[in-house]
Amino acid sequence: MRNPLKDEGPDPIDKYVGSRIKGKRTGLRISQGNLGSAIGVTFQQIQKYESGANRVGSSNLYKISKALGVDVSFFFEGVEAQLEMAESAAAMGMSDQPMVKLEMEPMNSRHASELAHNYFRIADPQVRKRLFYLVRALVGDESPDGDADTDEDINLEDDDTSMKNPYSTGNSEDE
Repeated sequence: MRNPLKDEGPDPIDKYVGSRIKGKRTGLRISQGNLGSAIGVTFQQIQKYESGANRVGSSNLYKISKALGVDVSFFFEGVEAQLEMAESAAAMGMSDQPMVKLEMEPMNSRHASELAHNYFRIADPQVRKRLFYLVRALVGDESPDGDADTDEDINLEDDDTSMKNPYSTGNSEDE
């Protein structure tokens, strides 16, 4: 009997669940060793879970959810949309460019967690807002669907609503 993992690699769902475990763990600043100790496995086993190389059994997934303070369903949130998107693009063959296959959900990366954590550590709401506008300007000020975001779409937790976009290009949408 052939081993499908050797032929095709880890199952995409196992990789997705692993990326969610890693994202939450790094966001909470918990080491692989500490998480492993909390559920009774080695840090190497946690590495294998996070990469999708080993499937997480239901009992260990439950223990991980309790150790990280989330429901078990957290690890599966968004998996259907990601799988459907990958399948529909591949099935239709309508893309001008090949779809970039992500090894993990970008928002679950250590960098994204640290960026969000440090962003909210900025005490001055005006500095946070300016940083937000700077990043928005660097990426071209467009949301993924092509529409420019407005301040109403984004809660910047800023009491000073009169502050203007310091990176404005003069376009009325920027202000």
